[in-house]
Amino acid sequence: MSNGCIIIINKNIKIRIMTNTIKGLGLILLSGLLFNACTDDATDDMNTTAKTSTLNLSFTGLEDLGSDATYEGWLIVNGSAISTGTFDVNASGMLSQTAFEIAKEDLADASSFVLTIEPKPDNDPAPSKVHIVAGDFSGGSANLTIDHSSAIKHSFSTVAGKYILATPTDDDMSNEASGVWFLDNSSGAPAVGLTLPTLPDGWIYEGWAVIDGVPVSTGTFSTVDAADNSATFSGSKAGPPFPGEDFLINAPGMLTFPTDLKGGKAVISVEPVPDNSPMPFALKPLVGDISDMAADHTAYDMNQNLSFPTGEATR
Repeated sequence: MSNGCIIIINKNIKIRIMTNTIKGLGLILLSGLLFNACTDDATDDMNTTAKTSTLNLSFTGLEDLGSDATYEGWLIVNGSAISTGTFDVNASGMLSQTAFEIAKEDLADASSFVLTIEPKPDNDPAPSKVHIVAGDFSGGSANLTIDHSSAIKHSFSTVAGKYILATPTDDDMSNEASGVWFLDNSSGAPAVGLTLPTLPDGWIYEGWAVIDGVPVSTGTFSTVDAADNSATFSGSKAGPPFPGEDFLINAPGMLTFPTDLKGGKAVISVEPVPDNSPMPFALKPLVGDISDMAADHTAYDMNQNLSFPTGEATR
């Protein structure tokens, strides 16, 4: 719809047209009013447009956060965070919005861009602690990665891991392939099996066993030399002081415990806090394929999986 002009004349003012001359004068005056009104509206529209610029965002590797969380962008201007707006990502990785109108001065003065995960609804106008990617502007664009100092801070290029199959939380030696523990016993005694960087606030590690194609959590943890926070599926005995789980009881869904983890996977993921999904998050720096021929109580290497979300912000 094109812009229009609206002129309101007080109903108490009466105009009586007496001659053609007066008619002409009236038309001239009315034309002047219309011209001025249109000029003022057009000027206002131009001034509004001149005050904003467009920020364009593109990402790969972001996942659908569900109905109770959303992504939000932030410009860092003179040390302060200014929201650029929220967007969602569907199951195919498509963004619900890619272009955002931002105050021109803020966009020009921004030193960096940060992407966070926020609750939905969000009653806090400040950024959450869950910073997933960030980048510094260089000219008109910023490359967005997880290892930026305003995001997760690590590229995970030095991570390493080992795991064993064992069920130390019961006395039954016939089901040793039904538990996975992230430790290294190759020296003859249990030792730390994971080499992982310390995560910033807003993130935590979580272990997983993929059983018949279904990821089942072994628990979340912040340190690699202590038990994780869960023993949901383990037996009554204490497990070793390392992350891991026996899958002996409380089987979820269509699974049956005890089970056999051979042919599945052992995974370490990086999860947001709070975490609104029972499934592994997109960040999975370590994955171990459990061979069909895997022996219990034997340490196996995990592989690096460094495929992480990336993006670009352009102004």
